[in-house]
Amino acid sequence: MHVMDISIPRLTISAPHRSSGKSTVAIGLSAALSARGLKVQPFKKGPDFIDPMWHEAATGRTSYNLDFYIMGAGKILESFQRRAKGADISIIEGNMGLYDGMDMEGTDSTAGLARLLKSPVLLVIDCYGMTRGIAPLVNGFRSFEPDTEIAGIILNKVKGSRHEKKLREAVERFCGVPVLGALPHREEMGIRMRHLGLVPLREDEGLLPVISEMRSIIAENLDLDRITEIASSAAPLPEISLKETVVPEPVVRIGVAMDRAFTFYYPENLEALRAAGAELIPFSPLSDETLPEVDALYIGGGFPEVHMEALEKNASMRKAVKDATAAGMPVYAECGGLMYLCSGIVWEGLMCRMAEVFPYTIKMSKRPVGHGYVLLRPTGEGSWPVFAQEIRAHEFHHSSAERIGMDAGFAFQVLRGRGVDGTRDGMVYKNILAAYTHIHSLGTPGWAPAFVDLIRKTSIDGVKGSY
Repeated sequence: MHVMDISIPRLTISAPHRSSGKSTVAIGLSAALSARGLKVQPFKKGPDFIDPMWHEAATGRTSYNLDFYIMGAGKILESFQRRAKGADISIIEGNMGLYDGMDMEGTDSTAGLARLLKSPVLLVIDCYGMTRGIAPLVNGFRSFEPDTEIAGIILNKVKGSRHEKKLREAVERFCGVPVLGALPHREEMGIRMRHLGLVPLREDEGLLPVISEMRSIIAENLDLDRITEIASSAAPLPEISLKETVVPEPVVRIGVAMDRAFTFYYPENLEALRAAGAELIPFSPLSDETLPEVDALYIGGGFPEVHMEALEKNASMRKAVKDATAAGMPVYAECGGLMYLCSGIVWEGLMCRMAEVFPYTIKMSKRPVGHGYVLLRPTGEGSWPVFAQEIRAHEFHHSSAERIGMDAGFAFQVLRGRGVDGTRDGMVYKNILAAYTHIHSLGTPGWAPAFVDLIRKTSIDGVKGSY
């Protein structure tokens, strides 16, 4: 059977190393092209929650993650085509440097993703303190893996017209790749950083004007016509037959914690819960007095430590969560959600009480406690059904749960990563599963149906209505 090829204009934004300006370019370019009336579909390589929020604000479209370790090449291709098909152009923001990754062969790098998607790459180069030396850098990156298509160079941190002239002449004379623009050297346009990267936009919407500033700088300094031409020149992709997602009538109601303290949710996880038969009801542990009428809770990640005084102050919500869980309400909590379910958070000498479901204190650290990919094996402990034989996921947390005994129950054995204590993750109590690990439904498709099945089971068993 002949497979149809489809044309999907696309670009990958990368750099030689971290902190070169690729987020600024990806966000600003997405905003600038959107302002031209194009439907821009953003993507982010790797397990990142924060950059996609900025992408979404820049384009008005949900940004999706593409990750080799968690979802594999096949799921990446499916997800990319599913999301990119209705757009005029797709912008894929890489992570780390172009050729960096876990695999020494580079299969999981941003370059590996660009090759898988047959996507041209725009290389953003931090030019501070550099002139003619840019040429061997560009040539090295182009020749290292020649089948990675570096289609254009964006000069960043350029100190004036003289500096730009020298950089352009060096690239044009020695490299044979176009310079698509030069961005002036300046502070990062008011972007505030935190220990996991940019500050989440859903936490501080006062940062929205920064996107407008990025858009203006990109529109003034980059050749947008040439960039869209390069995106349109991307090779056709073999069309994948995609199953239509059917969302059934909901059979359960899940309260999802969504406010400035809890902002980390993969859109695919929310979509998977709806597809499994859940209606999602947002609520705020910060400002709502009590829980909505729901059958279960999903408390995702975020920065509860930044808002811990406000969370403590909302004593009625903390009591509502504690009472509901004690009565058997099913709960799935990740990272920030785990922290909220513990007795309290200690940060910078201050202790604030949380929901007190688990009798452990969360202590914040300046350095990461767990940061990277994890591999988990279910133990079978707890009320949750085993929804995968092996879980590939990720964690990033600057906190740890103090004084957990070896007799505590855990749903997962940690084969790679940190988890709660280096060997275990997924604290269990009644119908609660609370882990530092962030699961992605494309890598662990059994998670959402298992959650909904548990909720239905507890309802049938008569738990429902006693919260």
